[in-house]
Amino acid sequence: MTAPHPLLVALNRFGLGGRGAASVYLSSAAADPRAFVMAEIEKPVPAPASAELQPTADLLKGLYDFQEAEKAARAAAPPPAPTPAPATADGVVAPKPPPAPTPFPQRVFRAEALARVRAGALASVGFHERLVAFWANHFAVAVSKAPFIRVTAGSFEREAIRPFALGRFADMLKAVEQHPAMLFYLDNQQSMGPNSRAGLNQKKGLNENLAREILELHTLGVNAGYTQADVTNLARIITGWTFAGREGRIGSPGTFAFVPNWHEPGAFPLLGKTYPEGGREQGETALADIARHPATADHVARKLASHFIADAPPPALVARLAETFRKTDGDLKAVTLALVRSEEAWSTPLTKVRDPWEYLIATTRLLGRVPEDPGPLLGGLNQLGQPLWSPSGPNGFPDTVAAWASAEGMKLRLDIAAQVARQTRDPPDPRDLLADALGAAASDATREAVARAETKQQGLALLLMSPEMQRR
Repeated sequence: MTAPHPLLVALNRFGLGGRGAASVYLSSAAADPRAFVMAEIEKPVPAPASAELQPTADLLKGLYDFQEAEKAARAAAPPPAPTPAPATADGVVAPKPPPAPTPFPQRVFRAEALARVRAGALASVGFHERLVAFWANHFAVAVSKAPFIRVTAGSFEREAIRPFALGRFADMLKAVEQHPAMLFYLDNQQSMGPNSRAGLNQKKGLNENLAREILELHTLGVNAGYTQADVTNLARIITGWTFAGREGRIGSPGTFAFVPNWHEPGAFPLLGKTYPEGGREQGETALADIARHPATADHVARKLASHFIADAPPPALVARLAETFRKTDGDLKAVTLALVRSEEAWSTPLTKVRDPWEYLIATTRLLGRVPEDPGPLLGGLNQLGQPLWSPSGPNGFPDTVAAWASAEGMKLRLDIAAQVARQTRDPPDPRDLLADALGAAASDATREAVARAETKQQGLALLLMSPEMQRR
């Protein structure tokens, strides 16, 4: 198989697609595709811009206030009145009651979703946004668990993922595992040392969920040779890691807190090293060591290469990325630069398929849209099987060709492509759109298919289903 066009590597493998009607943008990318990607890496990872985005502690205070108000309203509510007649005696239709306000958790979720959508739509290359989405899926939480996660999934990504996407892995790991969203999602607020003061008084014990996923998913990987004893001892080491509740007895509501009375006393072996008795620092020291473990370097390298290059990435590339991780103490910017500079990144055919998020954002960019409402994209993600921040488990959404290129999945994409084409008012000539967004990188087959379309809408639908829009 021949190497892909360098512009497609820049725009699709590493980015979120070309922009329609953006000739200056395209000429910059086409002049030196590798430099185009590298330039974005050298910039700080941008924070989504929105006055509606708040810190986690403020969001959780809002959730607690909302829940208390709902509880009070239910207690004070009179019995439901009979359904009124649709019209008055003189035949005039009675006015409909005003719609109920959007509940606080849904309002926050939509604001966070819109900020994420706009960040992808407005990005230069989109590599930053791809990295943020990759790491958010690596450290997955699910809004379907509870309103607590619906309110904090976006701030979790903004606070624990985005600032570290090109930083040190150890710093990201610590931020993730101490964030209220992750602590709640994997139930560490329910974990008490059986021999701690609180555990003995309340007859409660360990919850190993967070410890297990730290080792299995977040760092070493499932086949790294750790034991059940390692899981249990890590769970003991991070007992007392929780967050302050609405009463604020152990800290400012909605912030990370360490409760000494919950912490299991003692020294514990973990992965061949014994961690002496301590408090919060016992867990932080263990996390820092796990972040530097050789198996963590291998796991991270393989996942990055599998995401950006191929389901079965070249072993030599994985080995070089892992070595870079180890030599730089987990510097993710160094690892990312090594990935982009690799020969394999520019020579390996584009066999991966965009996941639904990437596909819908690429569609938005192709049409030159800057969304003002997240609803259509959220609906599209639900339809395509990737509801925002809601995987079925802590292992996140799948990242393989088979997961997104099934016959049913591609049929759903065809339906969405046709729907977008129908709903695009006064669509541009799809031949011009193709030229503006992809230039010389578009294949002859795609050009011919779009040119033969009987209508602009049909041509646009064909373009949205082309290999250039599906492959990365």
